[in-house]
Order: sequence, then C-alpha cells, then structure tokens
Amino acid sequence: MDNKLNTYGFGNSASTVTDVVVRNRVLRNTYWLLALSMIPTVLGAWIGVATGFSFMAGSPGLSLILFLAIAFGFFFAIEKTKNSSMGVVLLLAFTFFMGLMLSRLISVTLSFSNGPALIMYAFGGTAAVFGAMASIATVSKRDFSGLGKFLFVGVILLILASVANIWLQLPALMITVSVIAIGIFSAYILFDVQRVVNGGETNYITATLAIYLDVYNVFANLLALLGIFGGNRE
Repeated sequence: MDNKLNTYGFGNSASTVTDVVVRNRVLRNTYWLLALSMIPTVLGAWIGVATGFSFMAGSPGLSLILFLAIAFGFFFAIEKTKNSSMGVVLLLAFTFFMGLMLSRLISVTLSFSNGPALIMYAFGGTAAVFGAMASIATVSKRDFSGLGKFLFVGVILLILASVANIWLQLPALMITVSVIAIGIFSAYILFDVQRVVNGGETNYITATLAIYLDVYNVFANLLALLGIFGGNRE
C-alpha cells in the first residue's frame, strides 16, 4: 500500500505535510519559550538594579573568566537536558543570570534623566529588528545558511575586541563594537529563525537559547549606544 502511495506521489506529499507540521510546532514552541524567557530576564535585571549587583566590581579579567565559565556551564547543561523539562528549567535559570548581568547597564542608563525612555526605545528597537528578521526568515525563499561561518568569525572578533577594550577603555572602539554587534546579531536572528523554519533545528529549547542570545545582544548593544548618544545627565 505504501509503495502504491509513493508511486502516485501521495506518500511524499504526506511526508512533506508532516515535516511542515513539525517545523511549525517547533517554531511556535520556540516563540512561546522565548517570550517566557523574558520574565526571568526582567526579574534578574530588577533584582540586580535593586541590590546594586555588579559582576565586574573586582578584577575585570577574573570576572570575565568567571562569567564565561558560568555561561558555558549553562550551555553544556542545557544541551544535555534539551529533550526534557529540565532543559526548560535550566534555560530559564540562564536567562535570570543574564538578567543579572544586564543590571549594571540598566543601572547606568537609569542614572540619566531620560533613562526609562532610553530603555523603552531599546526595547522597541529590538522588537522591530526581531520582527523584521523573523519575518524575512519565514517568508523568504533565499537560503541564509551560508551566513553561519561569517557570523561565527564576526562573533569571535567581537569577543576579542571587547576583551581588549576592558583594559584599553577606548570609547571609539566600544561604539564600533556595539554597532557591529547589532548588525551581526540581527543577522543571527535571521539565520537562527530560518534554521527552525527549514528544519535544520528541531529542538525548541536549543532554538530558543540561540535566538534569545541574539535578541539579548541586540538589546544590550542598542541600549549602550542610546546611553552614549542620547543620555541626559540630571
């Protein structure tokens, strides 16, 4: 019977429909979990601001190493548990941690008289970027998978420049890094969403982690630029 269905094209059609259903379900679950991940992020940022949390208060180099160790520890644990509910728990715990890491930038922004407005502008700009890139990834027939290698190299260069600027403290380099970071992670949103749409990523927890990091970095760098160019001291 299956051979007859395949002979007349019905088998391939059924398989295609199934693939589309699975991809749509993964994409829908990814968006829901991404939205949910914003709650612990905001909570972490709020607690960090309220308590004066500062991860980089001591040695910048040591703080960076500790941050990377914690972040990659989360990545490893999430990857190992991505097929269970524990993966969701760990992902949400990671987003809380990233909210804490964002609190210093939020505190600096709130020190401006127009700080709350800058945060809303950054939020709105990030939402606009995400909406545009996700829409293109969903409706475009163009394959953006080739961007992966270039974007990865770009991220490595960004990390190296950011680490160097911890000691160099060059405002021009900081601005350049933030501008390039917004461009790279905006393109990563396009890349990561299309991977889900095309079936390249079938686990919604892994997909959410990737897109969350894209959105987080766009927001953080956009907020930093808005603070530099639009912040008003009281």
